[in-house]
Amino acid sequence: MRLILPLPGHEAFAGRLAQAGGWTAIAPETRRFPDGESYLRLPEAVGGRPVDLVCSLARPDPQFLPLAFAADAARELGASEVTLVAPYLAYLRQDTRFRPGEAVSSRSFARLLSGCVDRVLTVDPHLHRYPALARIYRVPTATLHAAPLLAGWIAEHVRSPLIVGPDEESAQWAGAIAAAAGAPHVVARKQRHGDRDVEIALPDLSAWRDRQPVLVDDIASSGRTLIAVARQLQRQGLPRPDCVVVHGLFADDALAALQPFVRQVVSTDSVAHPSNRIGLAPLFADALARNLRDPAEALSGDDA
Repeated sequence: MRLILPLPGHEAFAGRLAQAGGWTAIAPETRRFPDGESYLRLPEAVGGRPVDLVCSLARPDPQFLPLAFAADAARELGASEVTLVAPYLAYLRQDTRFRPGEAVSSRSFARLLSGCVDRVLTVDPHLHRYPALARIYRVPTATLHAAPLLAGWIAEHVRSPLIVGPDEESAQWAGAIAAAAGAPHVVARKQRHGDRDVEIALPDLSAWRDRQPVLVDDIASSGRTLIAVARQLQRQGLPRPDCVVVHGLFADDALAALQPFVRQVVSTDSVAHPSNRIGLAPLFADALARNLRDPAEALSGDDA
């Protein structure tokens, strides 16, 4: 029987995952020593059992050490396999050295995690220059996809949707959601001038003014791209769009800045947030039950 172990702050998702799979979820005992160091104790025998650590890494720095301690303890106490269930997987943004001297943190973080666990499960990682997680992770990975879930939510809750992808990178993804939802789709062109400065261009949408636009994206962080697209939609006479995303990070004032430009904001529960409407636990439970793994891809010398 699998044992689901949530890291602090992830108890609710772990409970949903355990319920979906018919497993047991028990939170480790954690506290701080007076000098600030972390204490962690596994509350149940793990010998011979597969252990699944649940930790969505939206804010990875303070979460990594407890995760590493829990993984090491589970291994030392005889767990048959230690899997990281990370609905959101961090440190994929810096996937090359844009300026001399920069740390390529995606590779560094992948090496650290690969040394802690036996397998990594995540959903829609934000990959750009890597074709797959296997290019940088030294342990098996399983990449799950939320597009069918987003399409299902849109088909059920939005009348006459028009799916809008915010940039060229989203074209295939937006097209898949549109096809599954039985809706047309368009894709914006984006030029980024900085973390919070983007320029957006949309094709002529006069033929779609009777439809409800739905902005879809894998990540909403600063929200500036979504705001720019929403403004362009309104300038073309379309109603305020719905915004449906996989990972609702909404850093700083992002949600407050976005809300005046959209009708509603919906996200999956990969990152706990008031906008969560789409549950991922059944998706992960199915992957764990089937022992799902991505096809292996050897690391090159540059990736190691």
